[in-house]
Amino acid sequence: MASKKIGKATVKFTNPPFIIGTGTVVGPMEGKGPLAKGFDVVLPDLACGEKTPEKSERKLLEQAANIAIERSGVEKNMIDYYIAGDLLNQIISAGFSARQLAIPFFGVYGACSTCAMGATLGSMIIDGGFSDYILIGCSSHYQAAERQFRHPIELNVKHKAISQYTVTGAGALVLSSSGKGPRLTWATTGKVIDLGIKDPCNLGAAMAPAAADTFVRYMIDTGSTPDMFDLVLTGDLGNLGSELFKELVKDAGYAVGNNYNDCGLMIFDTKTQQVGAGGSGCACPAVVMLGPIFGKLEDGTLKKVLLVATGALLSPLSSQQGETIPGIGHIIVIES
Repeated sequence: MASKKIGKATVKFTNPPFIIGTGTVVGPMEGKGPLAKGFDVVLPDLACGEKTPEKSERKLLEQAANIAIERSGVEKNMIDYYIAGDLLNQIISAGFSARQLAIPFFGVYGACSTCAMGATLGSMIIDGGFSDYILIGCSSHYQAAERQFRHPIELNVKHKAISQYTVTGAGALVLSSSGKGPRLTWATTGKVIDLGIKDPCNLGAAMAPAAADTFVRYMIDTGSTPDMFDLVLTGDLGNLGSELFKELVKDAGYAVGNNYNDCGLMIFDTKTQQVGAGGSGCACPAVVMLGPIFGKLEDGTLKKVLLVATGALLSPLSSQQGETIPGIGHIIVIES
């Protein structure tokens, strides 16, 4: 019997893993945003000394992973598994970084929900007694994502007001079966929700229903209410998607209040930076959660944080075939 499963989709970890090391690396645009001081590394440019954005992204992920490992105090050869993903075809940033790290590797894809998906799987593996140390990472790069999903930036195509700006960055964490500090206590796995949005520039609207569905499912499964959390975060819904999320959860009887925010709205100043509806990308929820928010969990400013990391499960191929955009949302709860 699945004794650790609560309700339909939620897991309560019997031995919640400790987060013993984190690493965050961001690009120059993110370094001009309101959260800049909460990141480990702010890069001076998007190139990182590489000739292509894709190679730059891999370098970001490797750097974040190495920072997390060093901060954890664990030797790299003691880490049992590396779980990582990104936005590029065949998750090449994750795969090539695994080549460099030389740690047994699970490649995962959840679009921008990848950080929460990876953390959930890593926590299950540790709580199940199969590992003591797991490294988790994800990344995205503005230029690489634009080239793959929309238009190469050289074309200078004007973005719509509802478009979101892909975060250049990478986030990584080391989970441990023992230690001290914040722990990952609960996780809810989302299901794919698709309400027919086709516009790849309107990802907030495509992802919001899935985020709301997973959030309501967590509340039902655990008997919780939104006010039990110091902070409820959604992962990169932007200004339009976050408003839709609030409406949807309110309709289900779970209104969120002043303890709610969206990673895509936090990482940039949407009034002074030209980022459209806010930030997006795998790195968006990862660097916000593992950078400034995790710092507040460590110092006790925050005690309990719920993150609904969201993802738009489209690809260039599916868009070319006229497909709609499926959305997904995964929840992790971190407590200090």
